[in-house]
Amino acid sequence: MKLQFYKYQGAGNDFILLDNRTANIDHHNPQLISRLCDRRFGIGGDGLMLLQNREGYDFEMVYYNSDGQPSSMCGNGGRCIVAFAKFLNVIGSEANFLAVDGPHYAKISDSGDWVSLQMIDVDAVSRDEDAYVLNTGSPHYVQLTTGLADKDVYTEGHSIRNNTTYAAQGINVNFVEPMDKGYFVRTYERGVEDETYACGTGVTAVALAMAQANNQTGTVSTPIKVLGGNLNIRFDYDGAQFTNIFLEGPAVRVFSGEIEV
Repeated sequence: MKLQFYKYQGAGNDFILLDNRTANIDHHNPQLISRLCDRRFGIGGDGLMLLQNREGYDFEMVYYNSDGQPSSMCGNGGRCIVAFAKFLNVIGSEANFLAVDGPHYAKISDSGDWVSLQMIDVDAVSRDEDAYVLNTGSPHYVQLTTGLADKDVYTEGHSIRNNTTYAAQGINVNFVEPMDKGYFVRTYERGVEDETYACGTGVTAVALAMAQANNQTGTVSTPIKVLGGNLNIRFDYDGAQFTNIFLEGPAVRVFSGEIEV
């Protein structure tokens, strides 16, 4: 069987996109998804998404990590699937879709390659010693650091993700260094089990954690640099709850093709 696929990337976070509106793709196959995401023996990607019909919404986003397992929310993936939906003429300039963490609203540029995605509200930020822990659709650990460009993110991130506190469920580990008016962020992602070029829910978690740390209330806009480019997070913070959270950045179709499965 030949499978038509599309490859998208959002600030270097790359994904395989499949149009499953006819529901003819059996995606309950971790070995197949893992093989498709393999960078040597498949298409290659940090994850795989299916765009499906869902009553009451423009579409449903079904997401798998590159290990073939269903995942929690992926922010950059959400932005890429909105761009994919526009490419398929499923949406115009706005989208209301369903993801694993609930409904999401998004706006997309006329060119189709810049997406602002509304994330879930956040009202709980806890501490693990000097790190911040919060859930922005996926669980995140946020650690301030210095010398981030030279940090061994894989080794340190792998150690934290697999320690006694987080090993069972896993956690995404973000290292953060202030720069200019924003932050430089590098992330070790569970499910991928490696550093990725960007993590949408991760940079969102960083922006919220740093706003709490610095007592930034009101409407806040936080630029963030990642290995794959630049993203922006804007939100409202009243000192207790984060609302109107938007993850903004590029979502680009890289190539498409067919693969035998």
